[in-house]
Amino acid sequence: MQTTKVGIREFRENLADYLESKTPVAITRHGATIGIYVPTKPKPSQADLEALRVAGEKMQELIAAAGTTDDEILADFKARRRERRAKQD
Repeated sequence: MQTTKVGIREFRENLADYLESKTPVAITRHGATIGIYVPTKPKPSQADLEALRVAGEKMQELIAAAGTTDDEILADFKARRRERRAKQD
């Protein structure tokens, strides 16, 4: 992952921008790195959670309409994963 390197003064002056950044920021003093800010994922919004819930309900409807069970889906997933791993070896 790419890291942005900035001086401590610039980091302080533009703190809000760096806090919104998606890439790590190496903070330097006189050219030496004194710390690294690593951003984390923000908490999902209520709208994101609602969209996920609706998508899950739709997926359940599609699975039911296809006449497939959770056990069949899990077995198929495991078989595909085994096949993929076998190809990698």
